[in-house]
Amino acid sequence: MTADSRPTRAERMGRLPYTRKHTRVLVGSGMGWALDAMDVGLISFVGLAIATQWDLTPTQQSWLLSIGFVGMAIGATAGGMLADRFGRRTVFAATLVVYGLATGASALVTGLAVLLLLRFVVGLGLGAELPVASTLVSELSPTRIRGRLVVILESFWALGWILAALIGFLVVPRSDNGWRWAFAVGLIPAIYATVIRWRLPESPLFLERRGRTEEAETVVRSFEISAGVPHEESRPLPPTPPKRTGELWSPAYRVRTAGIWIVWFCVNFSYYGAFIWLPTLLYSQGFDLVRSFGYTLIITLAQLPGYAVAAFLVEVWGRRATLATFLVGSAIAATAFGLSGAVWQILLAGCALSFFNLGAWGALYAVTPEIYPTTVRGAGAGAAAGFGRLASIAAPLLVPVVLAAWSSSALFALFGVAFVIGAAAAYLLLPEQAGERLDPT
Repeated sequence: MTADSRPTRAERMGRLPYTRKHTRVLVGSGMGWALDAMDVGLISFVGLAIATQWDLTPTQQSWLLSIGFVGMAIGATAGGMLADRFGRRTVFAATLVVYGLATGASALVTGLAVLLLLRFVVGLGLGAELPVASTLVSELSPTRIRGRLVVILESFWALGWILAALIGFLVVPRSDNGWRWAFAVGLIPAIYATVIRWRLPESPLFLERRGRTEEAETVVRSFEISAGVPHEESRPLPPTPPKRTGELWSPAYRVRTAGIWIVWFCVNFSYYGAFIWLPTLLYSQGFDLVRSFGYTLIITLAQLPGYAVAAFLVEVWGRRATLATFLVGSAIAATAFGLSGAVWQILLAGCALSFFNLGAWGALYAVTPEIYPTTVRGAGAGAAAGFGRLASIAAPLLVPVVLAAWSSSALFALFGVAFVIGAAAAYLLLPEQAGERLDPT
């Protein structure tokens, strides 16, 4: 075999069958992802309890819900760049420690100012972790099911949010200190992080581009052994330092960067505007604390089938069509939710919104790391997520303003418009990467 015909390590990884080692990567990363979702979800339940107990104004409650997203915007951008420089696995583990300890410490606060500071630190860790985890799974997955595995990874978000809803329903309303016990659960990620660093493999694509070819070969060979595939020699790729974030706006990437940033912004705006405020919106319609939390739990359960359908369709329809379709479905469901009055209408429209919105999230996380090369993949995914987090900061702050000036139907119509804009950007501006190798050259 000549040097030119030998496969690259990325090609060797991409054509492997699915193995138990892939399962360990998926579950190991997914557990961290679920704990992230649990933390983000908890604030929507805890925030209502604290607002009631501490007699917070709507503006103060808005900042309690939004301050974590300020940290997430910074953390996502910085985390992506750090992952391109120091490795996906290392950054992933470090972020779990940061937000786990800060969440646990939140259980001890006695005032709003300290709680806001800790929620900001939590956001730094969460923001850095999410795009890094999806990049790692994408780079370790077989090409033919790469998108599906990233959607499955994202589906762990639903498990975490469901866990948050259960804690909100079963723990938070039971006593004045229920919200403190909910925060104390956040210590779990810190414990989990002590083992995650050693159990997940580093991305061989990252290792090779950083000149660590022996380590890269060890990782690839371990997956080949797991699959029972004969050893092959690789065509070496020259070490390439990580590129600056400005490369994302070079002529080669500017259209896709604009597209992915628009989609991230629109999805964040509508998702967090709706779901972070959902228990409070139900409470304001006359449902008591327990019933509003219970209805939110039911609506949250619809996220799981949304992920399942998206995981199937991203490899059948492709990333763009799946993402755009689920965003259009989200727009219709959001509009219907705003017009709902009866309980059955609220639950039906809410479940539809959960189904389509979280399916869209899965497709979005699948396509984001695929559209950039290894040298800027972490930075690209992190920058898109960071820009999107600006919308997640603004949306919870905007909700009480829109409700005071107009109505909940106008609010959810606004969310629907954002979903439609995101769908158009996804379909018109993003490249289709289904079945394409990562770093084909």
